[in-house]
Amino acid sequence: MRNLLSLAVIAVVLFSCSPSEEELMTAGIEKMDAQAWNEAIVYFDRALEQNPSNASALNAKGVALFQQSQYEAAIPVFTRAIEADSSSYKPWFNRGNSNLELGNFKEAVSDYNMANGLDPAQTDIYYNRGLALLGIEAYEDAILDFDMALQVNPNQALVHFNKGKAQVGNNDPLGAMESLTNAVNLDNRNAAAYYLLGVTRMSALGEQEKEAGCADLKMALSLGYTEAKSWIEEFCD
Repeated sequence: MRNLLSLAVIAVVLFSCSPSEEELMTAGIEKMDAQAWNEAIVYFDRALEQNPSNASALNAKGVALFQQSQYEAAIPVFTRAIEADSSSYKPWFNRGNSNLELGNFKEAVSDYNMANGLDPAQTDIYYNRGLALLGIEAYEDAILDFDMALQVNPNQALVHFNKGKAQVGNNDPLGAMESLTNAVNLDNRNAAAYYLLGVTRMSALGEQEKEAGCADLKMALSLGYTEAKSWIEEFCD
């Protein structure tokens, strides 16, 4: 009888020492902060064993997968997070990011639209949705989103660069030149921006902008953008 009681006490002690769902989440977030993604997933999975509908754990697990470029694996996890709590913008936004990385641009736009509707104050949504809209050649809508992002912070070189790409697609070379000039002024290492700026100058304005266009192309080439070489050989002295 004494042995049976001892075993019962041990079982109670072990049970009481099992970490709670909240403790597992905290440990997982700490691993995320340390960029120990797989270890974080272990903790989130343990939390999900206790509560399969823990939307925060599902979203966090999806982020850990995303951070390891496991975009296809992340999407169904974010979908489960949405099913557990469709009122949070986070899993919609994160699933949109996964779709964006995979080139699923229409699906990404749909996810970003939901995220934006749930929390319009999240300005990262505008830039990322702009990229997805650029991917489906919805240039005017992309420009609107890039402008929204620039209202928050006008000193974002990549936003100016992608706005310039959208303006080129929207047959607005003068607007594109302004955006691309802003991009290279903010980041003088952006070879692609110099290349597109040079090509746009020479394509739209010809001899009038030849000297400036050649200078841009030569800068792009010096930064490693080899596509500029053929333009330089054909059009520049």
